[in-house]
Amino acid sequence: MDTVRYLYRMPYKIALVDDQSRILDQLSNELNSSEMVDVVFTARNGADYLLQMKNLPAARHPQVVLMDIEMPVMGGIEAVLNSCARYKNIRYLMFTVSDDDDKLFDAIVAGAHGYLLKDEQADVILEAIKEIIEKEGSPMSPSIARKTLKLLLREPGKKIKNDSVTNDLSDKETKILKAMVAGLNYKQIGVELDLSPFTIRNHISKIYSKLHITSKAQAINLAINNKWT
Repeated sequence: MDTVRYLYRMPYKIALVDDQSRILDQLSNELNSSEMVDVVFTARNGADYLLQMKNLPAARHPQVVLMDIEMPVMGGIEAVLNSCARYKNIRYLMFTVSDDDDKLFDAIVAGAHGYLLKDEQADVILEAIKEIIEKEGSPMSPSIARKTLKLLLREPGKKIKNDSVTNDLSDKETKILKAMVAGLNYKQIGVELDLSPFTIRNHISKIYSKLHITSKAQAINLAINNKWT
């Protein structure tokens, strides 16, 4: 890895979000040793990331966040949705073992700028960070890029039209949507509203139908962008 050319420039500021401490430590050490990046902080889940961002001076905000998808408390897609609404200049690179079509699409809808699998080498990750910041690119692992192309060819019209959707939700549905934005799962929402998980699922199905969407990520995206919560 050629790091000499980065010695006379400020390193890129990044944050790492993953629930596995071993991955956080290993990746943080590998990236920091390149002198190309400065790992501003690490977080164990999306909620932890948002809390640290809230208490971090703007001058120390990361330029790129490497975000895992599957995490407890708040997953990466929900975290990106919430972060996009608050921090407009931060870019998000999903870093995960998952190449599931739905999660891939939801991550893109949420605002992800790139998508790498966790088996990528450190130099590939560094080049992806550079591409996002300097070229405003959308780096992806080759297998993910192929899946993305197939997904777009299969569903060319699948997108969210925020400006054409109205909020016709009931008070209870709005409370459920707020809980979804907060990162709660069906069981947690049920406990908070004293309803069964089955009833919560039915309400969420009605929310999707009213908003003309098909996923939790799309619901959160609409709620945040339209300031419904």
